[in-house]
Amino acid sequence: MNKQSPTHKSKTQVKFKVQKIIALSLFIIFAGKLVAYFLTNSVGILTDALESTVNVATGFITLYSIYVATKPQDENHPYGHGKAEFLSASVEGFLIIIAGIIIIYEAVKRLFLPAEILQLDIGIVIVAVAGLFNYLLGWYSIRTGKKHKSIALISGGKHLQSDTYSSIGLVAGLLILYFTGEVWLDSLIALIFGTIIIITGIRILKETTSHLMDEADFELIKQFRNVIKEHKSDTWIDIHNFKLVKYGNAYHINCDLVLPYFLNLAQAHEEGEKLKKLVVDSFSEEIIFNLHIDECFKLYCKNCKQENCPARQEKFIEEADFDLKKFINEKPEEKV
Repeated sequence: MNKQSPTHKSKTQVKFKVQKIIALSLFIIFAGKLVAYFLTNSVGILTDALESTVNVATGFITLYSIYVATKPQDENHPYGHGKAEFLSASVEGFLIIIAGIIIIYEAVKRLFLPAEILQLDIGIVIVAVAGLFNYLLGWYSIRTGKKHKSIALISGGKHLQSDTYSSIGLVAGLLILYFTGEVWLDSLIALIFGTIIIITGIRILKETTSHLMDEADFELIKQFRNVIKEHKSDTWIDIHNFKLVKYGNAYHINCDLVLPYFLNLAQAHEEGEKLKKLVVDSFSEEIIFNLHIDECFKLYCKNCKQENCPARQEKFIEEADFDLKKFINEKPEEKV
């Protein structure tokens, strides 16, 4: 069963529009930082400028990935194109790591080949203003990403905000350099922030790789479990083998529903539709729900509340436990 929110198309258009604004703004910020570097000849400011090249590149990659992710399912992509968002975030991680390595190389080289630093005061102002704009863009990206369930916008926004924290430290270091005149501090600043950039890239790569590998999102699964548990019908003896994968804006869900063995096909189908409707109506995202129905095999008597069961072998004791581990377990016979 596939349910698409009436506002799905408009949400996608909003995401695309937001990312266009972010990508163009990042290019302007990068240009400003580049001007600051050429004015000052500071390798510390160069770290900020090089990281901005990554921001610009990933900004446009994310823009393209959102466009690709909105394409409908087709014969070659039966689950849609949503993975493009995860791929763009992974590319972002790689590029950030490369930028960090380049920054450290330039910092070490400058230690042995010092260069005169000029107009540092102007450079500090430009870096500070750029950092503020990065934070605002990051906040805007994260807010929109959470609203429209876009990991690419959220990942990009978090990175932009981390740039701001780096910029604060960079400005502080540049101020010390400005007032002391110790040129070696420029290289030290670059080494510190080059390392921070590499760590950031590794963290982003780790997070997005888990999504590409379809690692289970247990927090998200808990949300679905809680909805089902709260509105569970007495006829639903147990639910297990719950699997969830997110592709772009769509949740692909598979699970098994255990029903009393004496129900006929029409009754079993009706109960299955009730479960699907409950899950679909409880979330605004697009949901593709595949349900398998199991009979109880007379193994769930102590968990079954059906008073009219003609083959009950023991009294009802309690409803089946919705412990998360059991909820995702594939073998129902291990649950009793």
